[in-house]
Amino acid sequence: MAIIREVVPKDNPSLAVLIRDVLIELGVPKVGTAYEDPELDTMYSAYDCPRSAYFVVEEKGKIIGGAGVSPLVGEDERFCELQKMYFLPQARRRGLGKKMIDHCLRFAKAHHYSLCYIETLPNMKAAQLLYVKTGFTYLDAPMGNTGHTSCNIWLKKNL
Repeated sequence: MAIIREVVPKDNPSLAVLIRDVLIELGVPKVGTAYEDPELDTMYSAYDCPRSAYFVVEEKGKIIGGAGVSPLVGEDERFCELQKMYFLPQARRRGLGKKMIDHCLRFAKAHHYSLCYIETLPNMKAAQLLYVKTGFTYLDAPMGNTGHTSCNIWLKKNL
């Protein structure tokens, strides 16, 4: 049975490998995406700040996915970003993505965010379908200053 819980320091090494492996599997560019984000190796510390959290999906003692919420850099303080949502193949098509989004959006609402933003890539069709099913709508331009210049699909959801 999979559980969703907050990231802890000991999760850092396996989470960094998971995220990079999924990005490589999906053919994501290493430049201008989460692949080059410096916090990949220190996810606990990166999200250990006010109004931020990173959650992992754990099953049988192994992390099989994760996602985070943090303020959207360069935007209104009421806007957050759903970040680094990645799942290993064995975690996909089991409803865990929807559960994770719901979990993250509950956190966002509890921390007084009024809008959630996410960006992705055109080839991440399954992720886009999930975002739309959970109420996100497409935008014509990016929001904030995420530094992910290769991500050219943008979505938002009013909370």
